Amino acid sequence: MNLDLPDGMKRAEAADWQQLGAITAEAFYEDPVNRWIFGTPKTLDAVFPLLARTHYLKHGFCHMIGDGGAAMWLPSGAPSELSVSAIVQVAWALLATGSPGAIARALDAGDRMQAHHPKEPHLYLFTLGTRLVNRGKGLGKALFAPVLAECDRTGTAVYLENSNPNNEGFYRSHGFESQGYFPCGQDRGGQKAPLLQMMWRAPRTPSA
Repeated sequence: MNLDLPDGMKRAEAADWQQLGAITAEAFYEDPVNRWIFGTPKTLDAVFPLLARTHYLKHGFCHMIGDGGAAMWLPSGAPSELSVSAIVQVAWALLATGSPGAIARALDAGDRMQAHHPKEPHLYLFTLGTRLVNRGKGLGKALFAPVLAECDRTGTAVYLENSNPNNEGFYRSHGFESQGYFPCGQDRGGQKAPLLQMMWRAPRTPSA
């Protein structure tokens, strides 16, 4: 995707994988789905940099606002499933951070996401988030702006899974509509698994 990024925003490169992953991990420290799957911030810190390096920087595109916010995307036609090598690296990271049960939960969540993924051509938003100190400062909106503008120009739909009910209004304000829900995993310990909300954004015409 050809993006015209404003000053202060850059397209992430391979060398940015650690910073990209660190920003994303912190953004999801309090996320109900990620806490259910991975357990602790320490585990998120280990996993998201690996996901950035092994998959999203390799097969998609990512962009950042300094050390404050970042997003990871996959275009239509890109591999949606992690490679065997990436899965092994993530599994080792989970073991190293004391979360062996997270391996099964992560694989289960991935299978559920694949099963519900739309077949229509679209751009997939994997993550968009900011450092905790930057919440409410408009960085999320800024990260969205150039990508959604290009999607409108090219007639490209966008899909995401909302993992936090508190973010639904933010996504709706950018044109996303709910397509339903599915649990991120199996209920355990008498607690129901958090829901993932499927959201779809049709491209807007210039007059919309």
